[in-house]
Amino acid sequence: MVLNRCVWCQTTVHDDCMDDLARGEACDLGEFHSLIIPPHYLYRINKLRRRHPDEYSKLGASCGRSWTPVLVLANTRSGNNMGEALLGEFRTLLNPVQVFDLSELTPSKALQLCTLLPPGRVQVLVCGGDGTVGWVLDAIDAMKLKDQDQFIPRVTILPLGTGNDLSNTLGWGAGYAGEIPVEQVLRNVLDAEVVKMDRWKVQVASKGVYFRKPKVLSMNNYFSVGPDALMALNFHAHREKTPSFFSSRIINKAVYFLYGTKDCLVQECKDLDKRVELELDGERVALPSLEGIIVCNIGYWGGGCRLWEGMGDDPCPPTRLDDGLLEVVGVFGSFHCAQIQVKLANPVRLGQAHTVRLVLKSSTMPMQVDGEPWAQGPCTITITHKTQALMLYHSAEQTDDDDETSASEPDSPAPHDSPKPPWSTTVQA
Repeated sequence: MVLNRCVWCQTTVHDDCMDDLARGEACDLGEFHSLIIPPHYLYRINKLRRRHPDEYSKLGASCGRSWTPVLVLANTRSGNNMGEALLGEFRTLLNPVQVFDLSELTPSKALQLCTLLPPGRVQVLVCGGDGTVGWVLDAIDAMKLKDQDQFIPRVTILPLGTGNDLSNTLGWGAGYAGEIPVEQVLRNVLDAEVVKMDRWKVQVASKGVYFRKPKVLSMNNYFSVGPDALMALNFHAHREKTPSFFSSRIINKAVYFLYGTKDCLVQECKDLDKRVELELDGERVALPSLEGIIVCNIGYWGGGCRLWEGMGDDPCPPTRLDDGLLEVVGVFGSFHCAQIQVKLANPVRLGQAHTVRLVLKSSTMPMQVDGEPWAQGPCTITITHKTQALMLYHSAEQTDDDDETSASEPDSPAPHDSPKPPWSTTVQA
């Protein structure tokens, strides 16, 4: 006996029941009807004589008041190379037209579909690492420059990268390896809350270069100079030479560990405090004997470590994603970074600021922004507020640190009972 399955609602029936089903109600698109772009919507869009957001809202009303279509943007080269399989699963559950492979289409082109959907309703699920998320957020900023502000989507993450610190901060976990089905991922998106996240502009003005425009980068997670940037620089150089070797998150982290161990012995970034000057909101900061400085926007750093809070035994000002403040800390070297990650030491808290200025007076030092490293000669780094992005926060997801806490504290709340973090501010959809 032959089984038939609807490609939209996933209902399965025998051949003998097909006639009865055909006389019944129309397909309701199934469990994820509020996330699917139905074919009749696209058909009506093509028939419109006047392309205007008001017309899209009228058409969207026929899809229901709870309709919040999701676009899936997957980077097939991230982390464990799960992107290809995920693309197939999402195309099965959703309309294939709303699922994009970023190796074939840039985020800017994929996001143009937002301009054909009702303003304020669209969500984007980014399947990739923090670098992929930054790529998509830059494309969303470009929409603002085209006067497409009303079509700006809300962004959520399925973490496929190595570090995934932004995903961890927003409650989506430290890395996805297929431990929950794709259907549950979509259910989590349906339950998520909208929060605002600060984005920052990093301006790099090289010393002695007067006729060249400063390099300008966008920052979501953190900027750093010192040992962690050196590890990232060595890692990226190795990956560029043998990309096939870096096919899993475990291998990537192992290579990071090896380069960190090497720097513990060589100490290439020593005497940083003699090479740089640091200003927070225009005030010079006296530096102890450091090897690294890290400027954070989010709660997590280094693949799952709560950097600003440290071990939690020393009171410190709270951090928020939307307060327009950066947290600045110092580290004594690669070994100190490792101690911080396993909660055996605290960073040196240098302060919080709306504007950070760092002057590299001499030599060349490794630097990074959100995991993208480079070697930089004498320069002035200025970090200022750029804009805010609308993100989706998932309150029911446990992070690695939460797992350790619940193991050591039997009375700690279950993941779904965990209180909302103090930095999270809900935005009305």
